[in-house]
Amino acid sequence: MVGYRVFRRFSPCSHVVMAAEAGCAAPDTKGITMLGRVEYKYLVAILAVFAIFMELLDSTVVNVALPTLGRDFDVTSPTTIQWVITGYLLSLAVFIPVSGWAGDRFGTKRVFMFALSVFTFASLLSALAWNIEALIAFRVLQGVGGGMLSPVAFATVWRAFPPEERSKAAGIMVVPAAAAPASGPLVGGLILKYTTWHWIFLLNVPIGLAALVISALYLREHREPSSGRFDPAGFVLSATGLAMLMYALAEAGQRGFGDARVIGFGAAGLAFVAVFVAVELRTKQPMLDVRIFTNALFRSCNFAWLVTMFGFSSTVFLLTLELQAARGLSALESGLTTFPMAIGVMLVAQPASRIYRVIGPRRMIFAGLLITGLTALALSRVDLNTNEWLIRGLLIIRGLAFGLVLVPLQAATYARIDPKDTGRATALYNVTSQVASSFGVAFAATLLTSRLADYGAMLGAPATRGGEIAAFQDVFLLTAVMALAGAAVAFLVRDRDATATMRQDVAVGPPVVPVPAIEIGEAAE
Repeated sequence: MVGYRVFRRFSPCSHVVMAAEAGCAAPDTKGITMLGRVEYKYLVAILAVFAIFMELLDSTVVNVALPTLGRDFDVTSPTTIQWVITGYLLSLAVFIPVSGWAGDRFGTKRVFMFALSVFTFASLLSALAWNIEALIAFRVLQGVGGGMLSPVAFATVWRAFPPEERSKAAGIMVVPAAAAPASGPLVGGLILKYTTWHWIFLLNVPIGLAALVISALYLREHREPSSGRFDPAGFVLSATGLAMLMYALAEAGQRGFGDARVIGFGAAGLAFVAVFVAVELRTKQPMLDVRIFTNALFRSCNFAWLVTMFGFSSTVFLLTLELQAARGLSALESGLTTFPMAIGVMLVAQPASRIYRVIGPRRMIFAGLLITGLTALALSRVDLNTNEWLIRGLLIIRGLAFGLVLVPLQAATYARIDPKDTGRATALYNVTSQVASSFGVAFAATLLTSRLADYGAMLGAPATRGGEIAAFQDVFLLTAVMALAGAAVAFLVRDRDATATMRQDVAVGPPVVPVPAIEIGEAAE
């Protein structure tokens, strides 16, 4: 925060409110919206891209390193080593809900920098961990920063871009959302091949420090006067319920959904979430305003996002496992095979943002989910004789489909959200994403275990390779059926509700109140 205070001290006329206090004239709007030749809204987007990419990449790249961590720390128990992932996920679940209120109450700039500082510092500590217990503790701390980082970053971006330019913002933000998870196996494979596992965490440090300096100097502050006081009941209930639910989903991947521990924690988590909803509906200023789900567009977009992330996470998990266990590829070779999915997303991001403004979200989401289902159907036919370049081609198409869904969802989701609710809405959206991703992996892992047992096969066992491949094919087939059925979710999204984010000459429906470009202490662009 030191850089931030210095900036405020030596720039007394850089904010409207501060200008009034200092007796200065209001600053020129264009003058304060440029960093060199970069407009402020694009500066915000760039910062968010780096922060979110760093956080999402860390979620997947560590998976590749688990066997190496087990060897280096002399840990033989899979349950113990798995807590490097589980501890991080539980911490995310606890702090995602509070991120929206914290950003509104203390300012999105302060909270963004706090989250980024915690994540960066915890990354350094993780690289310096001396045993598995220390690494798990530092990963939990990393989750504190990660849980608050993405929601606040997204809220800052959506406030910086006016509604009619949300599709442009979505075209930018789609890159970290899709590229980071798909890049995890590749980055992890490269690190483990040429360096040590420590660099998985050390890479975050220079990126985090650079983002902190830029944020301190140039990022604007935004607070919501109506943020209200801290909601302790909401925090305890949401933290307990989501943590239990995430733990159950993490354990389901190992034990199956029929396991007593999974059922117990899952049922308790759902009960806490239900009580949380009931309490928050009666709270005047809730920490996480579930009443936002009464907004039809926000509700339907979250439903579509849940279906999308379920399919995306399950596919990345299954394919990475199949390539390494069944086909015998290394982590690096597996990453090189799955990375084309990120290329597909990046290829379609900008064209999709332009198409969106003409045709709206519904048809794009439908087309994307339909293609997703068809590619899953094709993956269900992959066997040991399938050329890896064919797999890469399918994943490029799947990346294109993911971009076709992600761009309109990110552009349309907040079209009818009141500006003061943007922070809490992004927190809700991130909860949906995290739960859907975890459920997708847990579902795929449980179903794969069941099918392997039915075929009498084991992962990585040459003697049962035929049954192993058949098990993967069965799971991909089921995910294909679910994706094709999920395409119907697109029809819940009404184009006219997203009018404010589309070109006005082709949009229909009632006008939507736009998100103002003026933030507390800032002049409009």
